[in-house]
Amino acid sequence: MKILHTGDWHLGKRLDNFSRIEEQREVLSELCELADQQQADVIVIAGDLFDNFNPAVEAVELLYRTLRQLSKDGKRPVIAIAGNHDSADRIDAPDIIARECGILFVGYPKAHIRPYAITSGFSITKAAPGFMEIQLPNFSYPLRVLHTAFANELRLKQYLGLENKEQQLNELLKAHWNELASQYCDDTGVNILTAHLYLLERGGEIIEEPEGEKPIKIGNAELIFSDCIPEEIQYTALGHLHRYQQIRGHNAPVVYPSSPLAYSFSEAGQQKGVVLVELFPQSKAEYTFLPLRSGRSLQRKRFQEIDEAIVWLKANPYTLVELTLVSDEFISSADLKRIHEAHDGIIHIIPVVRSQQSTNANNKLINLEQDLDLLFKDYFQFKYAQEPNAEIMDLLKEVINNTTNTED
Repeated sequence: MKILHTGDWHLGKRLDNFSRIEEQREVLSELCELADQQQADVIVIAGDLFDNFNPAVEAVELLYRTLRQLSKDGKRPVIAIAGNHDSADRIDAPDIIARECGILFVGYPKAHIRPYAITSGFSITKAAPGFMEIQLPNFSYPLRVLHTAFANELRLKQYLGLENKEQQLNELLKAHWNELASQYCDDTGVNILTAHLYLLERGGEIIEEPEGEKPIKIGNAELIFSDCIPEEIQYTALGHLHRYQQIRGHNAPVVYPSSPLAYSFSEAGQQKGVVLVELFPQSKAEYTFLPLRSGRSLQRKRFQEIDEAIVWLKANPYTLVELTLVSDEFISSADLKRIHEAHDGIIHIIPVVRSQQSTNANNKLINLEQDLDLLFKDYFQFKYAQEPNAEIMDLLKEVINNTTNTED
């Protein structure tokens, strides 16, 4: 049985003010083609389908069209759980129609998907809160899935009975998972767990959450350790961390597949992709990382000369750039215009002005009775160890004049 494991799509996400929706269309189209090429039998999406609780219409349309394409009109089950960026209610909202299309949404912890069958497709043969067993027509053995959507503190109390999060979360999830595994996950089928959690090896190095990500880990209360996963589980499909990596501490693979696109400059240089898992009863899971090629790469570049930066920008048009420019004085508006005309994907420009004077000169007393432009010059000298140029002073005068006119 082949399972395609993905997650952290973050549909609708922007990089600063730059929309990524076209890149998301491209990369999800590639993902669908990859699923067909690899003849995946099941798709697992481990949370953060959207980037926020109220996604734009274009993001919602992209999700449903992609899931329907992946499900092959009900012939292939698609399991999609909620992450910490998702609204659980929104994920569950299309549930009745979605199930007829082979899409199994899991919005809440301990979600209970009742047994049912799709004509000429698969069937849910057993179910319990937090568990489903799927029988595919071409396999003599079933797929058992333990599922845990992201739960905030309120949901943990409501669905899992958690009172003291820091002391009980690991013990509670371990007991919940082990109860399900011992009851349903014998060696006559294949057994997986999917969850949207911050999970690591007990005693292992703390992994940084993605830059710009809504954090799950606050202190150590939300840390879940891999030794909580039942021994019966052959593969754990995780979501939340955006870099492809395996978590140690369990006898079977525990994997974050990566996000399909780089969503912050801290992810610059990371290879994005999905994971293809091959499973048989009573055997070790084999898994392969399959890279995705679509979307703009994120680049952090640093230049000493503006002309050098412009040459690189023109040579690398299909990128999103955080540009650091080191110079002896502030960048002029003419040079800024040249830079932006050279490239349409500049997200940030970070000017670094070399200090030319000793900072000891900044310790002089400031006369607060002097004119505003002189005060500004003193502040600029203190802050940047150099005099503001004429262009900056002109901008100051323009701001002062605009303020005065507004007040009048």
